Amino acid sequence: MSEVRTLKVALLGCGNVGAQVARILLDDADALAARSGARLELTGIAVRNIDAERDVELPRELFTTDADTLAKDADLVIELMGGIEPARSLILTAIQNGACVVTGNKALLAQDGPTLYEEADKAGVQLSYEAAVAGAIPILRPIRDSLSGDRITRVLGIVNGTTNFILDQMDSTGAQFADALAEAQRLGYAEADPTADVEGYDAAAKAAILASLSFHSRFALEDVYCEGITKVSAEDIAAAKDAGFVIKLLAIAEKITKENNGNGGGEGISVRVHPTLLPREHPLAAVRGAFNAVFIEAENAGELMFYGQGAGGTPTASAVLGDLVSAARRVVLGGPGRTETTTGHVPALPVSASTTSYYVGLDVADQPGVLARIAHIFAEHGVSIEIMRQTIHRDAASKNESAELKIVTHRASEAALAATVEAIKGLDVINSVTSVLRVEGV
Repeated sequence: MSEVRTLKVALLGCGNVGAQVARILLDDADALAARSGARLELTGIAVRNIDAERDVELPRELFTTDADTLAKDADLVIELMGGIEPARSLILTAIQNGACVVTGNKALLAQDGPTLYEEADKAGVQLSYEAAVAGAIPILRPIRDSLSGDRITRVLGIVNGTTNFILDQMDSTGAQFADALAEAQRLGYAEADPTADVEGYDAAAKAAILASLSFHSRFALEDVYCEGITKVSAEDIAAAKDAGFVIKLLAIAEKITKENNGNGGGEGISVRVHPTLLPREHPLAAVRGAFNAVFIEAENAGELMFYGQGAGGTPTASAVLGDLVSAARRVVLGGPGRTETTTGHVPALPVSASTTSYYVGLDVADQPGVLARIAHIFAEHGVSIEIMRQTIHRDAASKNESAELKIVTHRASEAALAATVEAIKGLDVINSVTSVLRVEGV
């Protein structure tokens, strides 16, 4: 019986995820060897501070501050440092020295993925990044491999657990955004500075990766329209609930054809992140707490949904180790690495090219003819109303009455909806436009 080969593994970064990856590599060494066909020897862990406190107890001799040497000498490199630099330089160093790389760095991939893919192709090594999107959920490999014989037309994803937790808290308890955010921070779901999550930047980076794999073209962060959840109010949540909807922050990548281009232009891909109303019967509407889910529509496979824990040390470490075993088996068996499957350039279209349904909330004067005037403006701009509900509000002190209108439209272009809202604002019977949100799944 031939001796089992040993592959040297370098770990760059030892935060929450990195510490769990190191623990699993040490504790499950025999099982990982059996699955990969090689002993995976953790040769070092690069950190900024060797003496920093960590949740997992690991051998001190593994730690080093010399990440560059560690990356040069390994067969397999795991990058979990985050950020752009020095992660980018270290990954390139590893690739150019013949190492396969596993990373969870969605910001780097969204900003400079094409350079890394090209270098990996030149070197004949594997660059894997399952952990970059949706934590433990196996979504990137199914898109790249299992659906490679199909044509994906649309991807809808809840890919940020922090924002999903906040919106779920607002929906289930009636809390305002600030209170739900404070609870997320208390429980450790949100960082002290939650900007990347609540402004949608984290989801936008993941949307670029999903779009690149789904549509076999390269999309970067600047191709993604991004809108966060900071303006979503408890009143918006309550109005959505009353109308049978739930609000989720969705990452959406979809194919736009000449026939459904809201600008009247050509074909391409729309990639966007924004708060979205979903009917409560839609599968994504049932995704609660900090969980993630990705809903895929394909020409032949139809509708598919992938669901699971989208963050956390142990779940994300599972995705990292899956990539590591796959890369190790490829090293053992030989052959070129697999990175991406771009087959051409499909243009990224602006959000104005997409068409969707909309929810419009209006505070209006309660007097005869108001509904007819509003309906006329919608019709004048080619936006068809599907649902209109009215609630009367009476101020006992002033004896004034106003009405709250909740309108859901049929599919319309961004441009037509924007023009409609501007025209409505000019009516003397409009007190305010309280909210405008996109609707999917109807």
